[in-house]
Amino acid sequence: MPEPKPESFQAIRGALKFYQIASIITGVMLLLLVTEMVLKYTPIHLELFAGGSGGFLWFAPVVEGVHGGLESTGNGLNLSMGILVAHGWFYVVYLFACFRVWSLMRWPFLRFIMLALGGVVPFLSFFMETRVAREVKAYLFRREADADQTSSTTPATEGAR
Repeated sequence: MPEPKPESFQAIRGALKFYQIASIITGVMLLLLVTEMVLKYTPIHLELFAGGSGGFLWFAPVVEGVHGGLESTGNGLNLSMGILVAHGWFYVVYLFACFRVWSLMRWPFLRFIMLALGGVVPFLSFFMETRVAREVKAYLFRREADADQTSSTTPATEGAR
């Protein structure tokens, strides 16, 4: 697999920063989503609402509907649904951030799949973010140190004197 070109190092740094931010936001949203799903689909059967008859923040029971699904009994802004939608959109942004880092670093496709799983496996995005950041920063440092060492040991040509 070819290595990234030195001209792309600045773009890699920017893509890494974007990936780190997207990874943390997506990881937090995923944990909120898992919590929401546990509250709704276990025997607890609750959804979180803002406003409405229950006050500022409150939980409303979820009941079996006539068509076999679960139906909410709350009114106001359904924050559980908001968490679901927000995670979905942040995951799209996260995938773009993963793709950007993956393509600039010229990693194998399996690596992209591992990065993408960070947005659907709870806690994985936090571990991947730490590992990818450490690996990319070390790679860039090593490549820049090699380039500096090569340029300092190369003798000057006649035209440069």
